[in-house]
Amino acid sequence: MDAVFKALADASRRELLDRLRADNGQTLNELCARLDMTRQAVSKHLAILEDANLVATMRRGREKLHYLNPVPIHEIGERWIGKFERHRLQALSEMKRALETRDD
Repeated sequence: MDAVFKALADASRRELLDRLRADNGQTLNELCARLDMTRQAVSKHLAILEDANLVATMRRGREKLHYLNPVPIHEIGERWIGKFERHRLQALSEMKRALETRDD
């Protein structure tokens, strides 16, 4: 999980993930378009994202396509965010039930 947090800590890598979320299966050239980064910088960022299992690649002929893998992000949500959210939702549910009971 440390590799995922490290990968997500950089704004450029988050932007690459956002681009893949919007249009999955892009080549390196497509990802480099409209970015103020060199091709080598984008390649390094993609390597970090791949090491963190946030990006998966697949070859199609001579092209290498990059795909977002949302599973590690979901796991972070389940492990770190979900714990806090459950208590809040339970409190809201209890409040709703109490208010409905009071109105009856």
